[in-house]
Amino acid sequence: MYEPNVVGDWQEYDEHAGLRVRVHGLHAQEPPRGRDAAAEGLAYFSLRVTVENRGPERFGIHLEDGQLDVRIGPDGESAFLDWRNSQFIEGYDIYPLRRATAVLFAAGPEAALARVDIQVHLRIDEEWADRRMWSGGLGLQEDGTGPAAATAHEGLACQVSNFLRGQAEEGTA
Repeated sequence: MYEPNVVGDWQEYDEHAGLRVRVHGLHAQEPPRGRDAAAEGLAYFSLRVTVENRGPERFGIHLEDGQLDVRIGPDGESAFLDWRNSQFIEGYDIYPLRRATAVLFAAGPEAALARVDIQVHLRIDEEWADRRMWSGGLGLQEDGTGPAAATAHEGLACQVSNFLRGQAEEGTA
């Protein structure tokens, strides 16, 4: 099992040398034109998923609707996903030293946006890669500085990491 990442962290795929992914750019957003009624009473936000190839070979990647899951709040309720205005990576060949970014728009009750979990299930060369998860929240800094970042690192991702480390230590004792 992989430990969840904090929004902004890169995660490498061991089975695909040089390929890595990150969720970043989690920001409050105005609803796109024409979506005001669909998101009435909800706070809109956006996030980015970037895939980068630092290896020597080309990979064909797919990151489409259904391969991203966004959960909000302490109970992990599903966010409203605006598939129509989101931009995905559909059948793109990513060559060495190149990146591709998907932009996802979502909405939820403002009080629940302090905790946002994003799960990514990337398809690489027609094979499914392992799922990866990022945790964060609106208003938290990604650069690892300041009190808001300390809260992010001490939040859900850190709690899960500490639990998994404790389980591993118990298993070896």
